[in-house]
Amino acid sequence: MKGRRAAGTMVLLAGLIGSGGGLAAAAPVALQAPAATQASAPQAPAPAAFPAAPPAVPEGTEPDFGPNVRIFDPSMPVAEIQATVDAIAAQQVDDEMGSKRYSLLFKPGTYGTAAEPLIIQVGYSTEVSGLGASPTDVIINGHVDVYNRCLTAENCIALNNFWRSLSNLTINVMGLEGCRSSANFWAASQASPMRRVNITGGNLSLMDYCTAGPQYASGGFISDSKTGDVINGSQQQYFVRDSSIGNWSNGVWNQVFSGVDGAPAQSFPNPPYTTLASTPISREKPYLTVDGDGRYSVFVPSVRTDSSGTTWENGPTAGRSLPLSEFYVATPSDSAKTINAQLARGKNLLLTPGVYGIAESIEVKRENTVVLGMGIATLTALNGAVPLTVADVPGVDIAAVTIDAGEVNSPALLRIGKDRDGEGSGSANSSVRSDPANPTTLHDVFFRIGGPHVGKASNSLEVNSDNVLLDHIWAWRADHGNGVGWTTNTGKNGVIINGDNVTATGLFVEHYQEYNVIWNGENGKTIFFQNELPYDAPNQAAWQHDGVLGWAGYKIADTVKTHELWGGGSYVYNNVDPTIHATRGFEVPVTPGVKLHSLLTVNLGAGTLDHVINDTGAPVSTDAVGVPSYVPEFGG
Repeated sequence: MKGRRAAGTMVLLAGLIGSGGGLAAAAPVALQAPAATQASAPQAPAPAAFPAAPPAVPEGTEPDFGPNVRIFDPSMPVAEIQATVDAIAAQQVDDEMGSKRYSLLFKPGTYGTAAEPLIIQVGYSTEVSGLGASPTDVIINGHVDVYNRCLTAENCIALNNFWRSLSNLTINVMGLEGCRSSANFWAASQASPMRRVNITGGNLSLMDYCTAGPQYASGGFISDSKTGDVINGSQQQYFVRDSSIGNWSNGVWNQVFSGVDGAPAQSFPNPPYTTLASTPISREKPYLTVDGDGRYSVFVPSVRTDSSGTTWENGPTAGRSLPLSEFYVATPSDSAKTINAQLARGKNLLLTPGVYGIAESIEVKRENTVVLGMGIATLTALNGAVPLTVADVPGVDIAAVTIDAGEVNSPALLRIGKDRDGEGSGSANSSVRSDPANPTTLHDVFFRIGGPHVGKASNSLEVNSDNVLLDHIWAWRADHGNGVGWTTNTGKNGVIINGDNVTATGLFVEHYQEYNVIWNGENGKTIFFQNELPYDAPNQAAWQHDGVLGWAGYKIADTVKTHELWGGGSYVYNNVDPTIHATRGFEVPVTPGVKLHSLLTVNLGAGTLDHVINDTGAPVSTDAVGVPSYVPEFGG
């Protein structure tokens, strides 16, 4: 399990479990590293019988979003809502690699009271979202929590708390007893975004210090949100964008803030805060809304440049609203052929919760098309298909979609722009029809090679178009689960960027067998990069090239003249053969226009990473597990 990450992580703040809205200060307490011997995920227990959910509103008045969408109305008794969300949580809290997907949607109004708070625990493959125009339109008096997952009685961690989301509502923190009353807990790691959330009445804690004491977490992503005090605690890295926060408790390895009111000052590496006053270009994720007459729409926020703060605190979010009638509401039984026919008729696409087998590409060809997933909707490649392609057109929004590799190798899992020169090598200088003011954007798009089942894909994400925005990507070649092994879940590269003017805000790429990221296009920008090199290389001979040991996590092509990165980490853990070395975490051309800020490498308990970037930076090895090697500035 990813528990290996935790070895030697850091020193934590104590006294964080005091009640009240303030952030307690106390002497630091060291964490003990969990054992590094859990090589695969435990089998989830058989789910309990799932009770039929009570109807949210009178039958026949709601769109048919399928059986795994629950729509709640504030007129419903709190006990009725509580029973529904508890049953889903009981089923999903341990179902890491399962196929069930859920979307819990709340109509505008207030849920829960001081006497009867609503307590929601969010498990795997579950989306919790408000349906208002603003996060303040839906108020949860209570909690929306993610706790540590107990793999054994004495091993309770958040390192594998993936694939869930929280968005577009207010949590007025109240209820529960003792330690649990001290904060709203979001102890999640990768692929667990928090967007358009307003936290009032208490702290937001990104670690769970109540379940078996403070334990490890490895996330995450927050955007367009407002909070009071935030307890980072054991989060090894974190990215917050275009938000407003109160006090931020501490940093571990790589905490990055972009356009965040109240962010800690730039101080990398001590503490490891990288702070940008604004975000060069941003666009918030589309979201589902319902008005007072029961009409559903998808709101698509506008592009912002040099942005900071939320989109909603000082007035309505700018953007356009698309009625649900302009969407094809797909179900997992739909084929790609059926979906493509609807896209060709000019429809946008809403993917209801479930797992879709995709035997031929879903093809998005029309500019400004919206593809929105509900409840961690998942596309699984069949017969080596590329599950999703986007033409060289501007303004496409792909949001909240997970894409899984299948048993037959796919050349890519998502391709933006035409593959002109063969696998993974499109041209960035062709006549691409794009618009720098209206970028095609991916929001919360996640990739898996292995984990639920055997998967193979040469590359996960390939971007051939210019002017593309990647807003929170996790590309993951699985290190645990089903179908995992060096020759089983094969994946050469995670992300290949061939287009010019591509910006990534929140780029997580892990465990690929060659370069995890290859950036061939000009004028690329990345704000926050997190990488783990592959754990499972069998020996040095299998993991080296051209006289270089291993492969870098982040490769900028030798021909590139302009590129900038802020806040990047690459970690090594060669547990199969601990004698393996990787020469470097970052590999870049030395030229005035290539500038990288706030870089680090970390050893997680096995192997050696000899340099941070090129031949610069001290090695990290088992001599100092969990202690970063820093390079604050390189190039320029």
